[in-house]
Amino acid sequence: MTAVNVLRLAERIVIVTIFILMVCFYFASVLMREFGGTIASDFGWLEEVVSLLNIYLVFLTAGLALERGRQVSINSFRDGIAARTGLPLRRIIDLTGFLVSVYLVWLGWKLCSFVLAMGQKNPTLEISTVWLYLAPTVGFGLLALRFLLSGFGMYDRFENAVGEH
Repeated sequence: MTAVNVLRLAERIVIVTIFILMVCFYFASVLMREFGGTIASDFGWLEEVVSLLNIYLVFLTAGLALERGRQVSINSFRDGIAARTGLPLRRIIDLTGFLVSVYLVWLGWKLCSFVLAMGQKNPTLEISTVWLYLAPTVGFGLLALRFLLSGFGMYDRFENAVGEH
């Protein structure tokens, strides 16, 4: 099993675990609001956890979506330009996506460092807000890896794209 396959498996396990936790926490929150009576307000943190997990779910799935060709693109326009100009447009897109993703990882890292140095905390969960800003940093790191692997031809992300024939 290659390192990329191990990464894919780990991502899927984390993503499914996050989704299951979100469902459980939100279900518990609904039950507490419905049947909790006066103690229901003590469980307001459940919805905050669900929101934080949702942010991680969105950013962690971006790389897998790109790899499977589920990103938004106008295939006929892209392929038409490539055919008319002879440019390796898919490689250019992969390089551009990689560079933008790496830049966003760098910005995310700077933001995480700043927030950590400031000691900001989420008032409801009483955890560092760096956990909020870490999600896009990790997510764009995984996205950069996918663009890089696609650019080097380690897999064809365009092969399984929706609408591609």
